[in-house]
Amino acid sequence: MSKSSKTNNVTAKMYDTLVRPVITEKSMISSEAGKVTFLVPLSASKDDVKAAVEAIFNVKVNKVNTIRQFGKEKRFRGYVGTRSDFKKAVVTLAEGQNIDVTTGI
Repeated sequence: MSKSSKTNNVTAKMYDTLVRPVITEKSMISSEAGKVTFLVPLSASKDDVKAAVEAIFNVKVNKVNTIRQFGKEKRFRGYVGTRSDFKKAVVTLAEGQNIDVTTGI
């Protein structure tokens, strides 16, 4: 196994599982309670998200909640369009663990 293909058991699929952190006022307030919100692919399961967060950030995850949000229909100059569907994952970390999403990985 070469070091470039795997580093600390973190695979490319795990980086694809976590698209980006969700940085909103609500998610920043919940981060004080040990919850971090990530945007994930529609096909990602709770187990996939848990494994990716634990491997990438070296933290212990207690629980993962997922929310599937359907895209809204929007109009622009008389034309109808639809925004993309997306999925969010709210990750509850173990006591004493934290992730600073404002810095890079």
